[in-house]
Amino acid sequence: MTRTTLAALGAAFSLFAGSAAAAPAPVFTPEQEARIGQIAADYMLAHPEILVQVSQKLQAQQQERQQKMYALSIMENQEALLRDADTPAFGPENAKVAVIEFFDYQCIWCSKLAPEIEKAMKASPDVRFVFKEWPIFAGKWAESEQAAQRGLAVWKAKGAQAYVTYHNSIYHTGHAEGELTAADIDAAAKAAGFTDNTTPDNTAVLERNDALAQQLGLTGTPGLIIMPVTGAKPGNITVLSGGTTAAQIQAAIKKAAQ
Repeated sequence: MTRTTLAALGAAFSLFAGSAAAAPAPVFTPEQEARIGQIAADYMLAHPEILVQVSQKLQAQQQERQQKMYALSIMENQEALLRDADTPAFGPENAKVAVIEFFDYQCIWCSKLAPEIEKAMKASPDVRFVFKEWPIFAGKWAESEQAAQRGLAVWKAKGAQAYVTYHNSIYHTGHAEGELTAADIDAAAKAAGFTDNTTPDNTAVLERNDALAQQLGLTGTPGLIIMPVTGAKPGNITVLSGGTTAAQIQAAIKKAAQ
């Protein structure tokens, strides 16, 4: 056997030995692993609070990831969110914080959120509130889009205060999920001082809002975004949905202002 052959055999043995070392033998036998699994399952059943804690932690981690994803999309679309002249807004133009709501007048959760938004507006006069008409129920209830179209007409013809009057008047009816009527819409417009018999077609604005909502990753109404007007980053942007309270909105405003 030549020196070269011996060297080759030595190298092959070393490679084999290294491979064996890289794959250590199992620590437990299959029977032991099965027993350990049974002990763990019995312990979990005896202490269900651990499962609750794990579930809560996983949910919090998932929400944190979702908030970060939202924030990154929001940062890419700040102009469309904050500086669209066709979007109704109320509050100082030089505000440092903005609250942006995507909503549908037929949405029951939007209806429940409306009084909380009113409270937040009264408590934060230095914040700019932006209203993105997003009639996602228009295919089911025609009044969904009719109310959105009229709202945009009020905004363009009468301005911010008239729009807020119209907006709140719609929600004060308590009519949602198919209960909103043409008479409700007419009465709200009249309360805002808008008595025109014809409403300009704002379909292009509604389509832009729909495209923006989808780009942001919003899956339904209401979608509430609280962010600084400048210097937005994941740590100071908050996205909220149904069941939001005025206190939660205020906390998000405070975070955005820091």
